Amino acid sequence: MSETDPASPAFLEASLLDAIASLPTTDAPPRERDISAQSVALVAQLRTMFRAQCLSRHTDLMARRLRLQGKGYYTIGSSGHEANAAVALAGRSTDPALLHYRSGAFYIARSMQTQANARLHGPPISDPVDDILAGMFAHTDEPIAGGRHKVFGHPHTAVIPQTSTIASHLPRAVGVAMAIGRARKLGVALRWPDDAIAICSFGDASANHSTALGAINAACHLAYQQLPVPLLFVCEDNGLGISVRTPSGWIESAFKDRPGMRYVSVDGTEALTTLAAAQEAVDWVRAKRRPLFLHLRTVRFLGHAGTDVERGYRSTEEIRLSMAQDPILATARALCAHTSSPKELCDEYLQLGRHVAATAAERLQRGRELETAREVMSVLAPRPEPVVAPEPFTSIPKGPASGGSTLAQAINSTLAYVLERDSCALLFGEDVAVKGGVYGVTKGLRNRFGAARVFDTILDEQSILGVALGSAVSGLLPIAEIEYLAYLHNAEDQIRGEAATLQFFSKGAYRNGMIVRVAGYGYQKGFGGHFHNDDSIAVLRDIPGIVVASPARPSDAAVMLRTLASSARKHGTVGVMLEPIALYHQADLHQPGDGLWLEPIPSADDGGTTANDIGTVRRYGDPDSDVTLVTWGNGLWMSMRVAARLGVEPEPIRCNIIDLRWIVPLPIDAILAGNPNRVLVVDETRRSGGVSEGVIAGLIDRDYDGPLARVTSKDSFIPLGDAANLVLLSEQDIEQGIRAIARRPTRREMP
Repeated sequence: MSETDPASPAFLEASLLDAIASLPTTDAPPRERDISAQSVALVAQLRTMFRAQCLSRHTDLMARRLRLQGKGYYTIGSSGHEANAAVALAGRSTDPALLHYRSGAFYIARSMQTQANARLHGPPISDPVDDILAGMFAHTDEPIAGGRHKVFGHPHTAVIPQTSTIASHLPRAVGVAMAIGRARKLGVALRWPDDAIAICSFGDASANHSTALGAINAACHLAYQQLPVPLLFVCEDNGLGISVRTPSGWIESAFKDRPGMRYVSVDGTEALTTLAAAQEAVDWVRAKRRPLFLHLRTVRFLGHAGTDVERGYRSTEEIRLSMAQDPILATARALCAHTSSPKELCDEYLQLGRHVAATAAERLQRGRELETAREVMSVLAPRPEPVVAPEPFTSIPKGPASGGSTLAQAINSTLAYVLERDSCALLFGEDVAVKGGVYGVTKGLRNRFGAARVFDTILDEQSILGVALGSAVSGLLPIAEIEYLAYLHNAEDQIRGEAATLQFFSKGAYRNGMIVRVAGYGYQKGFGGHFHNDDSIAVLRDIPGIVVASPARPSDAAVMLRTLASSARKHGTVGVMLEPIALYHQADLHQPGDGLWLEPIPSADDGGTTANDIGTVRRYGDPDSDVTLVTWGNGLWMSMRVAARLGVEPEPIRCNIIDLRWIVPLPIDAILAGNPNRVLVVDETRRSGGVSEGVIAGLIDRDYDGPLARVTSKDSFIPLGDAANLVLLSEQDIEQGIRAIARRPTRREMP
């Protein structure tokens, strides 16, 4: 594109330089100019802002030039949004920031702040221009994502990397702010100072997303209750969501009068006003510990990205006129009114462009991209590999009962154990505190540990997980409860898109080790329907790096919950514990009153407190059996009952049972370590997308050549009442499956 095309980078740059060169300067002689300390500080701030804005603009322009040469991978820029540098300068380099993808000038200004502090207190950090270019080129020495994505973030600037284009980082921002306030009350230290504020930027189009609306509502809800939420929302409003226009006045109308949240609007094309408004906003949030919505009106240059043909939905005249609102021009105008000349500023702009060009050339020479899948995945789950060995077989319980705890009691006592030993542990969710959970699993914990550590939340799963995400990255150990598995689907992107990706996009510099407890599965008696008896966990099975545990027996629940807490702390593990509702208060196995499902709760000294336990299975029955049943959850309870009956028939079928316990990642090697003759996977989830698909595929991938089959629930939602039994896996299904596979010869039995 040429300098005559208003949509081209060349036209934008030429227009800016022409406009700066035409600026008037102050007529007062130097001796009559304001030389007060306040004026000197303001000029210094304007100069820093101008430099950050110009560097951000030049990185955008360089991205477009290099992409035309087939170099670089990312062209979404910050051009027109550079007023956000004022927000960075108003804050502190230790205030955690979660940035919009157009907050390049903020990132550079924050890096400048950190570099200034480092000169006084420690070694310098990297050049922010080099950081951004390394991200564009997907180079491995990029300081935050290491070539995995182009993000704004750095381990030393308190900028937490985000990949959000739809405001999915806003719930985490609420969690960070809440954690800052909660930690001060608890007297525990976070990775941020106790007077820090959280800063979160996003676009006007993203402000319409349900995730953003839920997060802002959650912040208002907390503030309305007089709870501290030191959070600055920065809505960078350029009036466009790619090509879709935001109605004039919409952002103000939607957010101006929200209870618990202050609203401030500023025109980002007025430098002095923007600096003042940003400073006022930051100071207010820091002093009041309440949320503020800063409506920063901006413009957008160069389209949404390099592939966006902006002239398809904006007229040439509109694009041309918008250049008078360039925030860099606004800062230059303010500087010319004080000490600078237009020529000085044009020269500085060009000199900064040469710096960016030289940095890009040098980076292209020395940088490299990721070269192997192992290298890409190395940061996903930095946990020790489980030691795979044939675990000892224990007999299927037959009696007499030895007493012990139910599954619910085991979880309750283990939650108390974690809360007692980790002062940074929090337990929260819908109905978990005062009521003690809808099934009584958390009963008594609020009274024991206090309302600051065990608390009820707003009825919004995205916000619950956001509190967990923000608390975890801040240094706390959140244990969040999702009341029912069906409710997780309202918010699972907070696990998939946010929790699971943080270590991947920060090389482990930022971690969010956390536990998400989810009550789920079917088989509730006299209660339920689909939303309380969901058996679909497919959304969790393909998320890289997370761990999904599903204990059925009380002793396993205790060990596995302690393991998840340990791994969250040591390795940043995102752990989900799926708890079978139907087994919460189950005491009996074979006959009413036999008490055989109860177990003593092992103490921490009995083991199970390290992450090495992730991926180990539990075995029941005779190792030399006809059929191995691979199962978990309610399937374990049903399989034990069926196996016990078949084992005492006149022509018995001998079964052993492997309780997977861990269903992500699947412990396939542990299954094979027992040398099974025949394998029947007993899967209470749906036939399509269920766990058995992964088990069977894993066994085949490892060349298992014995008879292999599965029994599952139907591909159906679960209806209300007894009709649920028509679609859920039953003991009859299991028995028929065992009889069928037992008739199939094994390889050793073949002639």
